[in-house]
Amino acid sequence: MVNLTRASRELFSRTPDERFNSFDSLLAHCQARRERSSEHWQLSQQLCIEHTPEGLRMQLEDAETPNLSLSDWSFTQLCKLCGVQKDTVNKLTSETASRVFRDTMPHSREPLQVYAAADTALAVHSSTYSRLFDAEVLQAVREAAPDFTPPPTGMGGATGLYAGEQDMFAFGIDPDGWVEIGGENFAPGFFVWNSEVGRRSVGVQTFWYQEICQNHIVWDAIEVVELKRRHIGNVQDALDDVRLAIAQLVKKRDERRDSFASGIRQAMATPFGEDAEEVHKLLAKQGVSSRIAEQVVQLAGERTPYTVFGVVDALTRIAGRYENAGDRLVMDQKAASLLSLAA
Repeated sequence: MVNLTRASRELFSRTPDERFNSFDSLLAHCQARRERSSEHWQLSQQLCIEHTPEGLRMQLEDAETPNLSLSDWSFTQLCKLCGVQKDTVNKLTSETASRVFRDTMPHSREPLQVYAAADTALAVHSSTYSRLFDAEVLQAVREAAPDFTPPPTGMGGATGLYAGEQDMFAFGIDPDGWVEIGGENFAPGFFVWNSEVGRRSVGVQTFWYQEICQNHIVWDAIEVVELKRRHIGNVQDALDDVRLAIAQLVKKRDERRDSFASGIRQAMATPFGEDAEEVHKLLAKQGVSSRIAEQVVQLAGERTPYTVFGVVDALTRIAGRYENAGDRLVMDQKAASLLSLAA
C-alpha cells in the first residue's frame, strides 16, 4: 500500500479563486473559458512585444483583439523562446524589455501558436504543440463516472477541484463504493489533470484507498494505475485513456459490490452452529474468549441454527464498543476471518 500526495500538493498550492465546490461548477468554468478563447498563428519575426503605459503588450496581425497583455506563463515562454533569463527581463523597464524581445526574437519558417482568452495571451507554442481543453477532459470524466463526488473538504476549505490560469486538477471519490478487499475496507477514487497552456501533461490516476485526511493525503492506496500524455501528436487519444481508466475503476467497483453482496447472501444462508453450545466451541477454536462468545450468542438472536452472518455481525457490533483502536482492529479481523467460512 502507498500514500498518494498529489492532491495534497494541489491543496497547498491553490488560491481561493481557483477552488470549485462542485464538479458542475468546475466544468462550467472550463467550458466558458474555452468559448472565449482563440488560437492565432503568427510567424515569430512578426510577433511584436511593445511597450505601453500599462506594460508589455503582444501585437498580433489579423486578430479581433490584436493587442494582448501577457500572462506570467506566456511571458515565461517568450523568454525561453528568445533565450533570455526571465529574472533578468523582470528587472528591466518595460521599454527596455520590449527592445530585448525585439532584438532576440528568432526567425523561423514555422508559425507560432498564440493561445489567448479575452485580451490576454495565455501561451505561446511551436507548431508541434497539440492543445486539449480542460472541458473536454472533464466531460470524459463525467461520462465515465457520473456518480463520483469531490472528497471531503480539506484544510482551509480546499475542495479537490481546481482550475487556474495554467492548469486544472480534479479529485473524485465514490463515498458509497466501500468494499472489502483482503479483509480490509477500500473505496475507489481518481485524480485527473490537464493544462491548456502546456504547463503539465494530461493524465489520470485511479486507485482504491482506505482514508483521506484533512490535507487530502490519500492513505493506504492499492491498485494505483496512472496514464499520462504529453501535448504532442494526437493528444485527443488521452480522452480515451481517461474514459477507459475510470470506466475500469467503475467496473471493478461494481464487480466487487456484486461479489460482496453475493458473499453476504451466502453468509446469511450458511449455518455457523446448531445451538449456543456449538457456537461457543467454534468461536473458541477461532481464539474468541468465552465472555465474547456469550455476547455473540445474545446479539445473534435466538433463531437456530446460528448463521455465519449473524455471528460476524455480532462480532462487528461488539468491536464498535471498544474505545481502543487496536482492540477494534483485532475483533474486526476475527470477524473477517469468520466471514470466509461462508465462501
